Amino acid sequence: MALAPNLSLTLDLCNSAMAACKTLVRTSFSSIASTLRRSSSISVLPNSPTLCFFSTPLSSNNNRQGLRLVNQHRSPSRNYASISVESVDSNDGDEAEFETLTQEDTVEHLLTHKDDVVQLMKMERRRIDFEQQPSSGGGGGWFPYLDRFKCGNSSYLSSGEVLEALGPHIMDSRKERFRNVVRNRSYSVCLVVEGLTDFGNVSAAFRSADALGFQSVHVVACDSSKRYRENRHVSMGAEKWLDIELWDTIEECFEALKLRGYRIATTHVGMDAVSVYDMNWSSPTAIVVGNESKGISDEALVLSDLHCSIPMNGMVDSFNVSVAAGILMHHAVCDRTSRLGCHGDLTPKESQILLAEFSLRHSRSSINIAYEYAKRKPPLLTPKL
Repeated sequence: MALAPNLSLTLDLCNSAMAACKTLVRTSFSSIASTLRRSSSISVLPNSPTLCFFSTPLSSNNNRQGLRLVNQHRSPSRNYASISVESVDSNDGDEAEFETLTQEDTVEHLLTHKDDVVQLMKMERRRIDFEQQPSSGGGGGWFPYLDRFKCGNSSYLSSGEVLEALGPHIMDSRKERFRNVVRNRSYSVCLVVEGLTDFGNVSAAFRSADALGFQSVHVVACDSSKRYRENRHVSMGAEKWLDIELWDTIEECFEALKLRGYRIATTHVGMDAVSVYDMNWSSPTAIVVGNESKGISDEALVLSDLHCSIPMNGMVDSFNVSVAAGILMHHAVCDRTSRLGCHGDLTPKESQILLAEFSLRHSRSSINIAYEYAKRKPPLLTPKL
């Protein structure tokens, strides 16, 4: 049926108007999206909805780009150890977690600020009695933690209470990962780096120590006057999970280690050096690696219990210091596994304490949760005499 001329003209005008409106809307939205991308001065008020550009379909029947109003409110950026308990759970969890570190939380910063390093460790630490050598907790090496976490001035939580408080706030897969790491952790062999000037080498050594199951690392007289390139991705955040101790002199470091029951093995190429492949690594041992250019200091050589070396068959006669540290620690793990059946040797009690330590380090919110748990904890009833 033919339409009347006037009706046909009216429909044509309506279609033209609708097409023009669509073009205008698309052009306006595209301009807004382009402006949002280019402008760096646009500020967004907290809790306010924001217009965002999406390339995904707005509906199942529309495959074109579009704009949506979304709530862009996010919690402010957090610094070291402030990841929410649900945010990291995959094998790449630590890498994702490490991406949130601020500039102040690099290995360089930690190694030049003793107070910040101490604050990484949450459970109370044992003190060294210089008059009497402390006995080991049973695992072979010197276990540094007491079974209590201080909450405020007079309140304490045991490791069991810490795990009870934080358990509901940590994903099961993350807790299982903690258990696997603790199962393979040991304090029986520790790493000492002396006088290193490249923080990248220290970071690489930390990463190897964590990966191979070493919990205790010591840094002596690190040169804070030099600055090197950013090295966050060298350590991959390993420093968050290690027990790092800083020392001003090799003498005080070795004195403390010997009081804890360690023999000191310095890496040195000399006539009296023992091959690392001939050593028995089942007894508590501190592995010492030295400066990139000068090697081990004369003081360290004199104060150490033995000198060891890695046999080399090439034209060069030395390894990079971080490579040498990795080779030494790897061989120590292999030797201990061959002799003892495994590298990890913590007692059940020590394992529980270290699990509590890891749980507290997991996020900054963990500390707040533990404090709240301590406030609700009923006071101990003292029997009347």
